[in-house]
Amino acid sequence: MSGPGSGVPEPVPPPPGTAVLDVERDRVGVVMGHAGPYLQLRPLSGGREWDASPERVRPLTAEELFRARLAEANARSKTGLRVQRAQPPGG
Repeated sequence: MSGPGSGVPEPVPPPPGTAVLDVERDRVGVVMGHAGPYLQLRPLSGGREWDASPERVRPLTAEELFRARLAEANARSKTGLRVQRAQPPGG
């Protein structure tokens, strides 16, 4: 058990900007800040924040971060980012 008086130091939450895995939700996010006892996380590519318990997150390894960014880039490439060809005048 950790906490005051237990002799075990409480874990230090990761600072803002740290890429983490929310193991409870199996989601990757970036620490945006802290609100009460929770961390505020946001997906790597932006989006809606969610709250996570600091005890339920861990920093990503370099390889995990690379894979997560690659997966997001691949997902974006499949969501309609198509190149439209210019139409000839009068055509």
